[in-house]
Amino acid sequence: MREGLFEASEARARAVVTAREGIRGRDRRPFTIWSGRYCATVAAIAHGRGPTVLAELDTLIGELGQLSGAERELLLSARVDRAWLLIDDGRPIEAEAEARSILRALTRIQHLCDVQRLELRALHLLGDALCVHDQHDEAEKIARWHLPRADGQMATALHRLLIRSLSGQGRHEEALAESRKAFPEPLPWASGELELATAAALHGLGHHEEAKEEALRALARMRALPSPRTPAHRRDPRALGPDRSRLTRPRRAKARPRSRASARASHS
Repeated sequence: MREGLFEASEARARAVVTAREGIRGRDRRPFTIWSGRYCATVAAIAHGRGPTVLAELDTLIGELGQLSGAERELLLSARVDRAWLLIDDGRPIEAEAEARSILRALTRIQHLCDVQRLELRALHLLGDALCVHDQHDEAEKIARWHLPRADGQMATALHRLLIRSLSGQGRHEEALAESRKAFPEPLPWASGELELATAAALHGLGHHEEAKEEALRALARMRALPSPRTPAHRRDPRALGPDRSRLTRPRRAKARPRSRASARASHS
């Protein structure tokens, strides 16, 4: 899915699920089936078809509730993705409440597995929900506070949040300056995010022609994907979806240093 082949990725994940469901006995591995179903829904969301899999995601989350310990990371990942769909459905206050609940839940498994990446995803979700209902100042604080400990595409996602939060406060010059800073190239499903954020800042400054050019560049990048997203789907699913290599049954750690999840979640 990192190449933007959303339909093919979903089909492969569903094939794994079908194969596992056809096995009887101990080799059936429910966790593998759940992981496959989760990957399929994430691929569908990345393709812009979130509303079509919301019911499936709700069912999966209900089944994942029986997981315990480090395995609950999969449950919390699915809850993050569902909350983004709530934002797209015009329910940002519910999404905000869910993000805060997920951050609290992460503190209960942080001694069993590395939760930093999932924590950053939840924080990005929280900031996005806050922006939608005009609490841009708190979203800015989230982005600025957590950017220094993020890397790769997660840093890129938080940087986009920072730009959006600045524009939301009418600080378009600052937003435009931030948009010029170099950050890692986003994964395919986030194509066009920077151009859209830049366009918003330019529009706020009254540079309408330049804003239009940036918006058209964003649209062109979306359409250039092997499996184009619908342009209306502007959410960043990168923050949506865990590292696929980690979707196996987690090993229990003998002893791990305490993560920073509780300290970072306390501000929420």
